[in-house]
Amino acid sequence: MGQNARVTSEHRADYQELVDEISELLGAPATLENRDFELIAFGAYDSEGDLDPSALDPVRTRSILTRRSTAAVRAWFEGFGITRATGPVRVPRTPEAGVHRGRICLPVRHRGVVLGYVWLLDYDPGPSEGQLDAAMRVTGRIGALLADEAQHGADLTRELRAVLTAERDWQREMAVAELRTALGARADGPYTVVCVAPWPSADPDDAPSVRTVPGATALCTLPWGVAGSALALLLRLRSPEVLTPAATAASRLLERADGTGGSPVAAGIAAPRAGLAALGAAWEEASASARAALAEPRFGPVARWASIGPFRLLTALPREVARDPAVGPLLAPAQAELARTAEVYLDRAGQAGRTAAELGIHRQTLYYRLSRIEQLTGLDLDDGEDRLLLHMALKASRL
Repeated sequence: MGQNARVTSEHRADYQELVDEISELLGAPATLENRDFELIAFGAYDSEGDLDPSALDPVRTRSILTRRSTAAVRAWFEGFGITRATGPVRVPRTPEAGVHRGRICLPVRHRGVVLGYVWLLDYDPGPSEGQLDAAMRVTGRIGALLADEAQHGADLTRELRAVLTAERDWQREMAVAELRTALGARADGPYTVVCVAPWPSADPDDAPSVRTVPGATALCTLPWGVAGSALALLLRLRSPEVLTPAATAASRLLERADGTGGSPVAAGIAAPRAGLAALGAAWEEASASARAALAEPRFGPVARWASIGPFRLLTALPREVARDPAVGPLLAPAQAELARTAEVYLDRAGQAGRTAAELGIHRQTLYYRLSRIEQLTGLDLDDGEDRLLLHMALKASRL
């Protein structure tokens, strides 16, 4: 496993060399994408007869700049049978789909399974059969590398999930040891954990490739809430004081999750850790921060553990404890206006003037509402502990 820990970094250069080799063989720039249409390598090719600037049609430009294609583009290309093909597939020019130049797709397979695609723009007269055969032999070498990397990624996914779901200390210690072995030299140094929730799918095959998430070390999906799932990201930091790479990775993941058009999604970032031993606690912080961001939009869409204030305590409360019976009547849908009044009043430290101004109401209206709140809950808003209870229960209700 220690040797496999270097697979991703070593293969990056290998992919580039192989794509450049195909570009030279076919006399045209080639791109390599995985089966999810995420860009792996782009081969530049220069010659007197090189393609004109119009070759950079919208689809190709977006793929190179954003390192991935949209679901619509993926479905359109897959409609030409590239997922089943064992040899080159020609895709015609279709301007209305943003494809201004025809394509040649070389499926990348390993043991019969498609793992990616090499793309090049079709041209006249185009590559010969001999050239395409030679290029397909290179794709076989690419397929072996992708399979090797996929296996290593699956190992890291399994080890990370084991660490984050361990129920006993000794189980977590064993899982951390396995993860440390899998990471090899990369096990040292500061780490943080990112949670993106709710994640659209619990299927590990629907998780992004580590390669396409800046700074990612390992990814896995975990249970979230009653029936949902969350995405966990282990990210190695250059400095424990700089969490910018984690915020960048979280934003990239949110873009992918938001593209599904489902429920609101948020991300949480744990405080940095010196090593792998405290990843369980880091996951709790990251998931709590994501919950806080979903409950309080002002924290999100990416919330850091250090920034969520009292929600660091509130998210640790069991759900049944957070529902205080005294505050229950105030949380009924019919009392939404009174509940908001109470929360704004407590957020403003009981200052009537500021509360009335924010709510846009007269002070006498505010005093009337506050008396109604006391009647509903039996709490005394002049009592510090009663205020604390009400404030916590109102905040916790959104979690």
